[in-house]
Parts: sequence; C-alpha cells; structure tokens
Amino acid sequence: MPEENPLAAELDEHRARIADGARPGAMAKRAATGHRSVRENIRDFVGAGTFHEYGSATIAAQRSRRDLDDLKASTPADGMVTGVARVPVDGGELTCVVLGYDYTVLAGTQGYFNHKKTDRALEVARERRLPVVLFAEGGGGRPGDVDAMLVSATGLDLGTFAALGALNGLVPTVAVVTGRCFAGNAAMAGTCDLIIATADSSIGMAGPAMIEGGGLGRVAADEVGPMSVQAPNGVVDLVVDDDAQAVEAARDYLWLLSGLPGTGEAPDQHVLTTLVPQRRKLVYDIRTAIETLADDGFVLELRPEFAPNAVTALVQIGGRTCGVMANDCGVLGGAIDAAAGDKFARFMQLCEGYGIPLVSLCDTPGFMVGPDAEREGTVRHVSRMFVAGARLTVPTIVVITRKGYGLGAMAMACGGFRRTSATLAWPTAEIGAMGLEGAVRLGFAKELGAIEDPAAREERFEELVAQQYEQGKALNAARLDEIDEIIHPAETRERILQLIGGFPGERSTRPYIDTW
Repeated sequence: MPEENPLAAELDEHRARIADGARPGAMAKRAATGHRSVRENIRDFVGAGTFHEYGSATIAAQRSRRDLDDLKASTPADGMVTGVARVPVDGGELTCVVLGYDYTVLAGTQGYFNHKKTDRALEVARERRLPVVLFAEGGGGRPGDVDAMLVSATGLDLGTFAALGALNGLVPTVAVVTGRCFAGNAAMAGTCDLIIATADSSIGMAGPAMIEGGGLGRVAADEVGPMSVQAPNGVVDLVVDDDAQAVEAARDYLWLLSGLPGTGEAPDQHVLTTLVPQRRKLVYDIRTAIETLADDGFVLELRPEFAPNAVTALVQIGGRTCGVMANDCGVLGGAIDAAAGDKFARFMQLCEGYGIPLVSLCDTPGFMVGPDAEREGTVRHVSRMFVAGARLTVPTIVVITRKGYGLGAMAMACGGFRRTSATLAWPTAEIGAMGLEGAVRLGFAKELGAIEDPAAREERFEELVAQQYEQGKALNAARLDEIDEIIHPAETRERILQLIGGFPGERSTRPYIDTW
C-alpha cells in the first residue's frame, strides 16, 4: 500500500480544525441564541452548489500574547469566512462572493487578517464583477490584535470600507444581519444595497462598551438599534424571522438582480377590474395590484415599515425582473412626504443601477404640505425624485390607477407625463394640477364666500368639485393627449410586457446608488 502523504494529513487536520464540529462548546453557545453559525448559513445559501473558501488558515494577529495552538483552536479563519460561491437558482446559476463574520470567534470582530481577507474578496468581486453577500454580524474593530501594531498604529489606513463602497452601482451587494452588528460591521452593512435582518437583531454605529466609554451611559446591546427602530426609520430593508428566512431573502434578491428568467405563472388579471372602488374616496389595497401584475410568488417588498405611504418592490413580470413603486392611499391618502420622497428616489436609483425596468402605480393627491411637512425638509427630500427620475434610462411605465395630482403625480412619472416610456391610466383615474377640493376652494373662494347659507354653499362646492372631476377624468385627459392611453385594468400586465420586451437590461453608464 502507498504511504500516506503527511502533507495531505496536515491539510485534513487543518480542515477538521476550522469546521464547526471542532468547537462544540462555541457551537452550543451559538445555538442557544437561536442562530446558526456563519458556516451553516453559508452552506444554506449555497445549497447544492459549491463554495471555494479563501484564507481559511488565518488566525488572529495575537501570537505575541497567546499560544499558537490556542489561536489555531479558538480563532479559526480569524473570524472571517470568505470565498466564491456558485449557487443554483431558478433559471440558472449565481456566482457571487461570500463574506461572513464568525460571531463565535472573538464576537465577530474585525481583525488584522480578516480585514486583509475581506479586501482580497472585494478585489475578486470587483475584478470579476461578482455580486456580494455579507454576513455582517459582529462587534466592530478588534483592539486585541497586538501583532498588527508592528505594522500599523491605528489601522485607519486600511482599504476595506472604500473597497466595499467602490462596488456601489457596480455589482449588487446585500448584507445579512442575524444578531448584534456594531461599529465597523454596521458600517459595512450600511454600505450595501440591501440590509436583511432577523427580528432579534440590533444594529448600531457603536456597541455598549463604546457608548459607555463615550460618556453616554450604559445601554444593553439589544437596545442599541433594535428592529423596532431600524425598520421604521429605513435602515433595514427587510426584517425576517430567522436565519433561514434571511438566507432565502438574500438569495432571492441577488437572483432578481441577476437577470436570470423566472418561470412564474400569471395571476388572474381580472382581479384588477374591480380593485379601485367607484366611490373615489374609498381606500383599496395597492399591494393587491402589485401581486396581481407580478408572476405568482415573485414579489419582494423593500422597506415596508419605512414611509408606508410609499410601496417599493422587486417583482417578476413574465419572467422578467421589474421594479414597482406605488402610492398607498390607505396611508396619508397616498400623499408623498419627505420620507416617501427619499424612499422612491433611492428605489429609482436601484432600478437604474442594475438595468431594471420601472413600473410606477400612481394614486397620489400630491406632495405633503403645511408647516409640519416643511419641518421635515420636504422641499429637498421630495425633489430627489425629480433628479433621480431625470437620470433614468431604463423603461419606465406609469399607470395612474386613481389620483394623479400636481407635482406628486409628475414625480411618480419621473418628472412629467412625457418623461416616461408610456403614461397609462385606468378608467378610474382622475388627473389635475392639484386636488379637486383644493382647486375649488382656491379658485372659487369669492363665489363660495358670497353664499351665506352653509347648506347652499356646500351644495355649490360639491357641484364645482363634480365639474372639476369631469374635466380631469382619464378619458378626457386622453382626448387632450395629456396621457398616452387609457386602458382596461386587466390589460396592464400585457402592456408592461410589451413595453419592456425589447429592453436588453443593460446600463448605459455606471450610476451611484445612495445608501439611503
């Protein structure tokens, strides 16, 4: 029999040492938190595909203060798992770079060698134009890496954060947080296009120790940036129940941006026919419209708790990924406030960044107005929609489902009804320079003020509103060529497919996608 190669045996020993099974105590402690190890999450992400790891032999830069065997046993891969994955998905295969902080190793902190590994992985992503998924949980910078002090006094000259930032608009990037994510780890997550987090996560630009050290008092880790804060304020795009859902959402996001075709069936489009009530002030569910237009099971809504009057989602329509933005008339009547302006503008940038056609479902009375709105900086925030819309080169289809008033409607149409690939309207649509009631009160103030009897004044007011409504009905606007066409709601999906059919899904320039 041939002798066993001692080098192969050494390699086997190394691979056994970095495996989760080599540290049962650490794995038991991790499981007690309700979360999986980073290697378990990566295996789930990859599925039946392959993962080729980079830099698995590294250990923490602490040889001058700790025994080598101790470091090899307790700091495998220096707390950072990196590599290139090939992931089978519907319609093909995704190739992407995976980076994962290992919370069982020094609380997932950023050490000297794991920064080097991160830089290397991001370089591979840039050179090969590969999407990035980052498992970001961890405690930020690691002051205990004393060996690194021989080559760097502060570490502020490292290139990790710039390297990740340089991928903005170049390749899709998604951060997954399954627990506590502070300081440098949080900055890495915030640099990505998308943040997915489990419901028990806490994300902040400093952890409890740094907060206390800064004289800001003692704060429990779970109180720094819980999802009850980070979801409504827009930091986290998608909150999920557990690690498995987070991994699935990350895979879905990268798949939707990959351009690979889906195989979903079309729902019954006649649902749209009666969706909008005949009584123009009644509320309806715009998400029903989105789910009906999209292929079955292919809707990924982003930032649902932030600016709930604005709905943004990635969908597939006829096997083709599209972005959908819509007004929710059940919140603020669908008016666009400062937060909604930010949400819509950033979503436009995302669609432009990755060559995704944009569908806008417009039902808005316009921008929010009044002293309270102005305290939020509305003038600047909502104007972002005009700037982002003017830069779109992807197909843009606007469908006015009911209200299309004033500057808000123009913003939903990327700056104006002639800025789009097509501006369509359902028969229930009503269009005007401002809301009907406001137009009447402003334009007929003298006439109404001259009517002394309140009942007669109200009757005349309703008559004038009805006249304005007739003037702004979709069919009348179509006769005057203010919109491209009035269509039956059940025809909407077919129109969208026709309009995006010849688009190659490519970008003419490399855009900048705002982190906000």
